Amino acid sequence: MNTNEVAVLTGVSVRTLHHYDKIGLLCPDRNPENDYREYSEHDLDLLQQILFFKACGFSLADTKRMISSPDFNQKEAFKLQKKYLLHEKKRINIMLDTLEKTMRSWKGEEAMTQKEKFAGFIMGDNPYEEEARRLWGDKAVDESNAKISSMSPQEQKQVAEGMEELFRELGKIRFEQPDSKIAQDAMDHMYQFFNKNFGYQYSLEAFAGLGQLYVADERFLKNIDQYGEGLSVFLSQAMKIYGNSH
Repeated sequence: MNTNEVAVLTGVSVRTLHHYDKIGLLCPDRNPENDYREYSEHDLDLLQQILFFKACGFSLADTKRMISSPDFNQKEAFKLQKKYLLHEKKRINIMLDTLEKTMRSWKGEEAMTQKEKFAGFIMGDNPYEEEARRLWGDKAVDESNAKISSMSPQEQKQVAEGMEELFRELGKIRFEQPDSKIAQDAMDHMYQFFNKNFGYQYSLEAFAGLGQLYVADERFLKNIDQYGEGLSVFLSQAMKIYGNSH
């Protein structure tokens, strides 16, 4: 199914689908004859999952982080999304009731307290975001923090200096082709460095997913591109190639 057909089927604009591909959130295969995007059944299932997370108030960066996690479980995601949407349904029903009462109060048929006028409008943080992060979003961060906390100050300094040196060297090759030998050798070094020092064993899939976060999350993009403009885009492409070819 091509991009236009997916847009008609789902109501997601062609521009949005192209953006999802650009940031590594939903990357369909390309037709080798014309380079057009071709969406498989798996791609459509993934798009549905993305739209469910969007409806539940999650950012694209958080969605990418979760679905790229090696621990991501689609069945658990559906359960979480259902809980959130039922919660939102209840809140909307309260708001509808508030609206009806307000209309009756305007007609003089019913009195309302000031508190009743705002029932259903109070929106706190997403009550299920913490659960989602616990399941899929922060495992790598939590394990990495635990590892670093257990290090001596000297060991922490060595890791920090190693990271600084790693990204300085990566910045020097950012104009190479992502699939070149020099780029892929650098990705192997990066993969080994991460797994040796951060207390979290990245799968190849998770490593590739991390690369996509480098362009999907502005915080990563800004920090990485200080080592050379365009480095984040280069890494996202090179890490994906490395993850898919090993």
